[in-house]
Amino acid sequence: MRYLFSLPAACMLTACALQPPSSTPQWDRHFGESARVTLARQIIEPEAARNLDPVAGMDGHAARAAYERYQKASSEAAAQPSSFTIGVSGAK
Repeated sequence: MRYLFSLPAACMLTACALQPPSSTPQWDRHFGESARVTLARQIIEPEAARNLDPVAGMDGHAARAAYERYQKASSEAAAQPSSFTIGVSGAK
């Protein structure tokens, strides 16, 4: 009776030992590769940190005027009540 149970157990252990090599080393070799590729694709100009030439674009007066227009427009938009508000917001 003991041999009857030990024979299937021995066969199962032998089957486990004879399986082909696992694919885990293949997966381990590529672990994190997609994250590194995604991060690298987010960089537009890799050499931008070495560029010592200042940005040539909008001058200070034009930039300040654009910023002030932006602030004014955003504060006016926030002051207008929403058309979906039915007097429950407490705003006067």
